[in-house]
Amino acid sequence: MPITRKKKEEIYSKLASGLKESTSAVFINFKGLLVSEVTELRKKLRESGVSYTVAKKSIARKVLDEQGYKGSVPSLNGEFAIAYGVDLLAPAREVNEFEKKFKDKVSILGGVFEGEYKDREAMKMIAAIPTREVLLSQIAYLLKSPMQRIAIAVSEVAKKKA
Repeated sequence: MPITRKKKEEIYSKLASGLKESTSAVFINFKGLLVSEVTELRKKLRESGVSYTVAKKSIARKVLDEQGYKGSVPSLNGEFAIAYGVDLLAPAREVNEFEKKFKDKVSILGGVFEGEYKDREAMKMIAAIPTREVLLSQIAYLLKSPMQRIAIAVSEVAKKKA
């Protein structure tokens, strides 16, 4: 059943405003997902502050062309959706997790990161970046490690002199 013009306009305006406000977006190709799997995907994305919109390819292409991504967007084949959000890493990370879980059903086509189009490989690399909390703990460990080594060395020297 074809969608009405009013519904197309709603999808267009939702997608246009969402992409304008977001800092990153991931283009998703999906095929054969069960309703329960789509519900799980949407729930996980919503928890991370990521919006998910299934759109007709012509509507998505029009929105992307108007926002300056003309010519750099991949060919949109099959079922198509866009996940976008204010967090730079969350859309790519969450979709990548689902791609791992449902290998044959979900795949990343590419995306937009900080206003630039990125291909599939670049989006996969972005998805591999650890969260802010993990990075902060790694920095804390790096800062603590030299101090810990000095303390151990001083302790060993004190044991030898005593």
